Amino acid sequence: MKIAIIGGSGFVGTKLIDALSVSPEFSVVNIDKEPSFSHPSISIIGNVLDINSLADSLANVDVVVLLAAEHRDDVSPTSLYYDVNVQGMQNTLEAMEKQGVKKIIFTSSVAIYGLDKDNPNESFPAEPFNHYGKSKWEAEILLQQWAQNHTDWSIDIVRPTVIFGEGNRGNVFNLLNQIASGKFMLIGKGNNEKSMSYIGNIVAFIQFLITKMNPGIQAYNYVDKPDFTTKDLVHHTGKILEKRIPTTRIPYWLGMLGGYGFDLLALLTRKKLSISSVRVKKFCAVTQYDSTKAMSSGFQPPYSMQEGLRRTLAAEFGK
Repeated sequence: MKIAIIGGSGFVGTKLIDALSVSPEFSVVNIDKEPSFSHPSISIIGNVLDINSLADSLANVDVVVLLAAEHRDDVSPTSLYYDVNVQGMQNTLEAMEKQGVKKIIFTSSVAIYGLDKDNPNESFPAEPFNHYGKSKWEAEILLQQWAQNHTDWSIDIVRPTVIFGEGNRGNVFNLLNQIASGKFMLIGKGNNEKSMSYIGNIVAFIQFLITKMNPGIQAYNYVDKPDFTTKDLVHHTGKILEKRIPTTRIPYWLGMLGGYGFDLLALLTRKKLSISSVRVKKFCAVTQYDSTKAMSSGFQPPYSMQEGLRRTLAAEFGK
């Protein structure tokens, strides 16, 4: 089975290629606008905005895994979210049709639900609050419309929550780094539950779907349970690192005020800063999601949340 991973040079794609490459069942090609430092021999420079070269790269492919996305909080101009995430989806579907490829797995996001929702499952109405979530939802709508006119296609949508793991330098790493260094500031009470996904499990779930695809369209939230509160995360991190983690606590309103200050500073300096009002809001929000459907599909996560956290901390901080 030949698998084309579009956008596979990043964190998730690299780990997915690692997992697929050890199985003789799969042949893998990576299509990305960025070179892959881990898998250069199977990589092709390509872009979802270039439909002709994309179609050429999909020759003889059986399954497409679409990871390519604009996802940072501070992408400018904001039209890039829609160019890459929505038009890129349309181009991918047309390129697949040209080559006769009828199976696609798309990594969307729980961002389509918005913030502070009550443990939404896959039937929950979409209410994204930022351009990233809006563009991911528009891409899903394209898939829904495509599925209506292509009933013999197999389309799986995976909506992971925030992903963490060894080698990731995203928001969870920044949080763990602050906790481990003792420079962590808890904004608000810290009782907000944070659904997270360990990289080893999300990769295993995508691999599971590749082998189980059937005609039709399915959407799956992906979350590893149990959900940690921010205070839980501080506690478990301190326990694994065998150190007491001092915590400075500041009120939510003060944290948001500081976030707006950094927004203004970023605007004036034209620099991308690690702190913003959006990131403060996301940090303090309840981000809890239902993953019953994924966990009832026959998939068994190979790692517990505690083991995923332990493996991540061991790789990053030597514990």
